[in-house]
Amino acid sequence: MKPVRTAVFPVGGMGTRFLPATKVVPKEMLPVVDRPLLQYAVDEALEAGIEHFVFITARGKGALEDYFDIAGELVNSLTASGKTAMLATLDGTQLVPGAIAYIRQQAPLGLGHAVWCARNIVGNEPFAVLLADDLMHSKVSCLKQMVDAYAKVGGNVIAVEEVPHERTGSYGIVTPGKRDGRMTEVLGLVEKPKPDVAPSNLAVIGRYILQPEVMTILGEHRKGAGGEIQLTDAMAQLIGKQPFHGYTFDGVRHDCGDKAGHIIANIALALERDDVGPAVRAYIDGLANG
Repeated sequence: MKPVRTAVFPVGGMGTRFLPATKVVPKEMLPVVDRPLLQYAVDEALEAGIEHFVFITARGKGALEDYFDIAGELVNSLTASGKTAMLATLDGTQLVPGAIAYIRQQAPLGLGHAVWCARNIVGNEPFAVLLADDLMHSKVSCLKQMVDAYAKVGGNVIAVEEVPHERTGSYGIVTPGKRDGRMTEVLGLVEKPKPDVAPSNLAVIGRYILQPEVMTILGEHRKGAGGEIQLTDAMAQLIGKQPFHGYTFDGVRHDCGDKAGHIIANIALALERDDVGPAVRAYIDGLANG
């Protein structure tokens, strides 16, 4: 069983739900408290032992590359001013030289197509996929939990959680088999089924550990729901050929691709902070008592 060393981050979306802000700011750079969404996903991957980071970008996403570069003028200014605490906040934005690769997705053909764009870097090794819209908040990172589970079962491991039955049309949905603790055998996958035909309410969320064979399937460029190349459809073809499990991670998922979810994530994480938590809590208590 090969280790998971590479992570793919599909970050080429236009972020139209957050217009007009995303006219100039990539949605993955929208902050939760004081760190962009993408930073949370990268930190999660680092904790899981990921060594290679592949960002699938698009036109207008130059801010992503700048963010993970060394900001020379800023570093020099903070150093000269003796602002060591502020300087330390930049540590997670500067990865080991050569650890990051950027690939342009030249047309918005779907998540499956974005993942397929990383095929030449992934090569013949298992890899992770992280969707920054899903902020996974937990003591042990979601991907680290999944990597540990993968070490026991191999094959493909995807993050799943139960959603309201009426919302199955917004997710890839699992046909569940045997359950063992947080692990569920995956017998089938269907992308965005209507509630009356959904095989369960166990939804695929934005973390995946996949075997490289999925790239060959994605390379067929078959269109699925919404006329796009769907990752869920390609994964479904691996079921029965390779071990395939869903993992219910220990933590909370914040759907930051949704405006309300993004606001809730800001509040939830702010409340845990010593520097801003008391003020935010006082404001919320004032609303409740007002």
